[in-house]
Amino acid sequence: MRVALIAAECEPWAKTGGLADVVDALARSLGRLPEGPARPVDVFLPRYRSVPVPAGVSRRQLRVPDPRARGGMTEVALVELEADGYRLRLVDHPPAFDRAAFYGDAAGDYPDNAWRFGLFCRAAIEALRADDQPPDVVSLHDWQAATAALYRDVAYRGDPIVRAWAMTLTIHNLAYHGWAERSALPGMLFKAELGHAVTAAADGLDLLRTGIERAEVVNTVSPGYAREALTREFGMGLDGVLRARGDRFVGIINGLDMTVWDPGMDGDLAATYSRADRSGKVGCRRDLLSGVGLDPADAGPVLAMIGRLDPQKGFDLLAGAAQPLLDRGARLVVLGSGHPDQVAQLRELAAVHPTRLALVERFDRVLARQIYAGADLFLMPSRFEPCGQGQMIALRFGTPPIVRRTGGLADTVVDADEHPTEGTGFVFDDATPEALLAACDRAIACFGAGGHAWDDLVERGMSLDWSWESGPARSYAAAFARAAQLRRGS
Repeated sequence: MRVALIAAECEPWAKTGGLADVVDALARSLGRLPEGPARPVDVFLPRYRSVPVPAGVSRRQLRVPDPRARGGMTEVALVELEADGYRLRLVDHPPAFDRAAFYGDAAGDYPDNAWRFGLFCRAAIEALRADDQPPDVVSLHDWQAATAALYRDVAYRGDPIVRAWAMTLTIHNLAYHGWAERSALPGMLFKAELGHAVTAAADGLDLLRTGIERAEVVNTVSPGYAREALTREFGMGLDGVLRARGDRFVGIINGLDMTVWDPGMDGDLAATYSRADRSGKVGCRRDLLSGVGLDPADAGPVLAMIGRLDPQKGFDLLAGAAQPLLDRGARLVVLGSGHPDQVAQLRELAAVHPTRLALVERFDRVLARQIYAGADLFLMPSRFEPCGQGQMIALRFGTPPIVRRTGGLADTVVDADEHPTEGTGFVFDDATPEALLAACDRAIACFGAGGHAWDDLVERGMSLDWSWESGPARSYAAAFARAAQLRRGS
């Protein structure tokens, strides 16, 4: 079986969030499975302005159907290079991708996103169609790639090569649909294709929805989030179409690169440590507190939070619980980038308590690693969380997480009080500061008591295997095989 991935992000070339990590790790891990693809996986990615291209790599021109172009065809460059275990294939077309950001600017999304990512998907299809061995399965990721399923069924419906391909769609976050206004559709679809893609009464296309309807198998990134997605509360308007897919909609928990996230080999830490010898964590704690301006000699618990400054992540819940936590002797370290209004209350508290609360408003990869290693407890009070990686990293680094019982957080963290011999962290239910504070109180009590209960909690968390090869990659391989079988049957 030959597999190709189409995605708008891939670590380390283009990243705004977890999508990039998943695409890179999944592509690598599939190639390592005995039952994986017989040849390296392809990953198609737009060549954004910020994506570096090494000298001497393969580069060829490709003619791609384009409704906006004179004569209906545009030339794009296909840049190919070997990555770590897969082949990266960059679609290079400066009018579409040579921009300051991936998806939009301060004014909002780029108004021609439907055209940009439509052209990207057409280029990927044309490149695969011309290969010596076409793919059996094309794995699409989020709305930017979902258009490829529409093109297969509409633009290439008479093509015997393309119409044979099975397609899977992975939804990393249902909050982002990719809406194309009807006025934007002529830039994305030819006139002859429009009638097959959208009814006369429709005011546009929900690109994620059309991908859900057309892919052979649809998955999201945890079983818990898959269950939540079927409800009106969490389905973001797509719960009905997801329910209609029946058992073709599943949840596959994300993995974690256990080599990249290894406190025993991390050069960004003041001291390395392992499950067998955690003594280095003391030095990491001291280094973190000194670096953010807090007293390293203070034995009070250090609670940390890292995340995108977005209402989803629950920074307002932490803001509501922050003063009582400081009154209890805890210190807070918060790192985030995004909407500054999300931490306005925390910013005010940090000004009043500069030696107790450190707020760092930027993206800082190194500091994030130092926080995972140096904090005592890690906070993820998300309103919803498709999977979450922070809680897995925290467990790997011996920092028990405090999480809300939602999506992938509920799938990956076991409450220590509900299950004393199996617990790995502390879980709460209601999206309120009071519920978060109550969970923090339980965690702080466990930390303060120390002894075997705390050591066993940390030990259980560090012993977990989150590697892609141990489970998630095999689940994706099975989903691909099922999709291929379903396509052949249809």
